[in-house]
Amino acid sequence: RLYQIPFGMPTCEDGSEARTLYLVGDFSAPAEFFVTLGVFSFLYSMAALVLYLRFHSLYTENTKLPFTDFCVTVCFAFFWLVAAAAWGKGLSDVKAATRPSTLISAMAICQAEGVFCNAGTTPAMGLANISVVR
Repeated sequence: RLYQIPFGMPTCEDGSEARTLYLVGDFSAPAEFFVTLGVFSFLYSMAALVLYLRFHSLYTENTKLPFTDFCVTVCFAFFWLVAAAAWGKGLSDVKAATRPSTLISAMAICQAEGVFCNAGTTPAMGLANISVVR
């Protein structure tokens, strides 16, 4: 929800306060889908582990239970692939929206003639990139 994040923009006029700008975009849906699927996968893994260890005889005697377990696992694997792709797309959109050149182009003062705006630092996205790879 980038639209909730304010940042100050200097006006370059004597005695004036910095204007507050807000980022554009809401990329929370892919992240929420990714995290929700991760939580459900964890809960299912714990339930399957209890089934395998505690109720092993039930699992081996019933022929439908292993097939059902296989089908649910395949569904989770497919949705995990979809969630990783959605999170990857969401992350690339967040990167594009927070790129310093994008932010500078949104500032009206930087478009004035004779004004040179420069980003102080480039955001570090290494850990975010790793989250997509996992």
